[in-house]
Amino acid sequence: MRPRNRRSSVYPEEMVQPMREELTSLGFSEMRTPEEVDAVLGAARGTALVVVNSICGCAAGKARPAVALALSHRVRPEILATVFAGQDREATARARAYFTGYGPSSPSIALLRDGKLVFMLERSNIEGRDPQDITEELREAFDRFCAPAGATAAG
Repeated sequence: MRPRNRRSSVYPEEMVQPMREELTSLGFSEMRTPEEVDAVLGAARGTALVVVNSICGCAAGKARPAVALALSHRVRPEILATVFAGQDREATARARAYFTGYGPSSPSIALLRDGKLVFMLERSNIEGRDPQDITEELREAFDRFCAPAGATAAG
């Protein structure tokens, strides 16, 4: 485990580790520093799904399950990456800088193409919704933005 500044974390790491693993077990890369964010998103070609993870109930009951279901779709982003709000604050702030036109929101789910934001679900688009509805919206975004050139975007 890499050394961390404990003062930058809101919750004990052992408490959030299972929440991190819900995404890393799906193939998400964790971006824990601003430099890691820039290395992944700054040079990204193609599509990248970025989940701003959170300890809150709507992340646990809606965002993470919806993302897991959406990734079983036939069309999906090339890069899967995540930051954890409240834990890796500098990395989260750097990731949010790529979400042009949107303020801080956690959880949130962003889709970037060639480093530019093309789709965003903020907390207000996640809480109060069924995970299956969020899944369908993500799959529609995958079809629209991740489908290979010339392919039909049928779901």
